[in-house]
Amino acid sequence: MSILDNWEQWKNFLGDRLDDAQNQGMSQNVIDKMATHVGDYLAHNVDPKNEQQRVLSDLWSVASPEEQEAIAKVMVKLVENNSTK
Repeated sequence: MSILDNWEQWKNFLGDRLDDAQNQGMSQNVIDKMATHVGDYLAHNVDPKNEQQRVLSDLWSVASPEEQEAIAKVMVKLVENNSTK
């Protein structure tokens, strides 16, 4: 089973990576830009594995670049409290 198959595991994984980035001193601006790049990569290269990812993928596909940045920032906020460390 892939980490992408389960929404809760995916959020925990992202939360852990966010913790790592913050602990290494990355600024919020850099984290938000990285989240946008990850979202773009996933939208173009990874088939959604669950309903939540499908919704995000569909939203991403119709969003402007500014809206995609907003989606990425909201995902960062969502996972901030989902780390398993």
